[in-house]
Amino acid sequence: MSIDIIDFDKPVPKHVAVIMDGNGRWAKKHGFAARLKGHEAGAETIRAVLRACDNTGVRYLTLYAFSTENWKRSKTEVAGLMELLRRFLIKNIDELIEKGIRLRAIGQIDRLPNGTRKELERSIEKSKHNTKLDLILALSYGSRTEIVDCIRQIASIVKDGKLAPEDISEETVKQHLYAPDIPDPELLIRTSGEMRISNFLLWQISYSEIYVTPTLWPDFREDDFYEAIADYQNRSRRYGGRKN
Repeated sequence: MSIDIIDFDKPVPKHVAVIMDGNGRWAKKHGFAARLKGHEAGAETIRAVLRACDNTGVRYLTLYAFSTENWKRSKTEVAGLMELLRRFLIKNIDELIEKGIRLRAIGQIDRLPNGTRKELERSIEKSKHNTKLDLILALSYGSRTEIVDCIRQIASIVKDGKLAPEDISEETVKQHLYAPDIPDPELLIRTSGEMRISNFLLWQISYSEIYVTPTLWPDFREDDFYEAIADYQNRSRRYGGRKN
């Protein structure tokens, strides 16, 4: 299978979001006692997916890298994940910039360890003028938390008399989400076969096509991404309307 399965006469999703699942199972399957080995292997998948985005013209890629619920994992695993992220940024940021990729992040970034947060902020600043692809990392992210933060902001504006409650619209909500300038994902990919949304972009994926693959995230490569795009192209997107 190759990129040839994609029909470039049909629309390619502008924004693809991915729930990167299966790292722990991959580590266990390959005989590693530490789940972190799966996360380390999954880092290479990010590079593969970025190449696939470049080849297909995807403009935005949002990766669910670390959820608010993930803070409940063992301190050892969390610390390892944070250090892995820091090292990934140091190792790859120059290449990302060279390829025209702008790094962004959504979530409670202030909760990240100081060293990881500073490296993330440095990478975001360094790549901010790139325009070919936005790579959005959802870090310490939970969609319910995002929506609550949004409601608090809007409530404060209403309290200050700057907005009437009856004037609150869907656009008002969108403008107070973490990244209001980013279009909603047309395609949501979840690896490892689990049939859950897992508190990811609940507002934004209202009309996203969902593609679930049994492939574990560390094994996911360009051809898997192309297969997801091809599947998307064969669906009828009606947004609640009836097909004539």
